[in-house]
Parts: sequence; C-alpha cells; structure tokens
Amino acid sequence: MTSLIKQASEHWRHVAPLLAKPGNEDEYAALVSALDELLSMVGEDENHPLASLCAHIAEHIEAYDENHRLMPAVSGVEVLRYLMQEHGLAQTDLPEIGAQSVLSEILSGKRQLNVRHIRALSTRFGVPEQVFL
Repeated sequence: MTSLIKQASEHWRHVAPLLAKPGNEDEYAALVSALDELLSMVGEDENHPLASLCAHIAEHIEAYDENHRLMPAVSGVEVLRYLMQEHGLAQTDLPEIGAQSVLSEILSGKRQLNVRHIRALSTRFGVPEQVFL
C-alpha cells in the first residue's frame, strides 16, 4: 500500500479538485465542466476506468443542485403550458384532455386538472404524474 499512497500523494493536487464537493458556484462550474469532458471520453462504457469518477462527480453535482438550485414551485397548469410551448402544441392538439373549450378553461384557471387529465398528460409527455399536482 505504501507504493499506492506514494503515487496518490504525488498526484493529489491534480486529483483532489475532482473529488471535492463544490463549495461555491465557481467550483460547481469547474466540476460540471470536468464531468462533461470525462463523459465525452467515457461515453456509455460502464467498465471504463474513469466511469466511477464520473459517478462520484455526478453525485457531488446533484447534491449541490439539491441544496443550492431549488426548483421553483409551479402549478400543474404552468407545467402544462410549458410542455405545450416546448412541443409547439395548440389547445386543439390535446384531445386527450377533452374539447378545446375544456383545455381553455383549465389554462385560464376556471377548471382544474382531474385525475384522468393528469394520467393522460403524463402518458403523452412521458413525465411523472406528480409534475401536474
């Protein structure tokens, strides 16, 4: 083990930044950049020698995101509006909700999404039902 420790100590200043949790936005950005570069090398190869380093860095990035980049609370209707915009859909393009007038009432706040609507939208857009609650 002495040989391993000696090698680690010789290269530690180069490796340590990749193993440390980000403490600020600059460190976070550096880790994201490093992960992007590593992923371009590793690709989908889970047996690549650097795959575990990718996983380690990704865990630190995810933890930082959860603690520092909180998702704003949005309503199901706001999610629906966003998805419609992203997919270039008009009110008439969602027949699974019902008539265009029903969707119009939902989008204007006069009516709420019901369980049937939520299930249909979840299936249509491939997102969890919870995003519409």
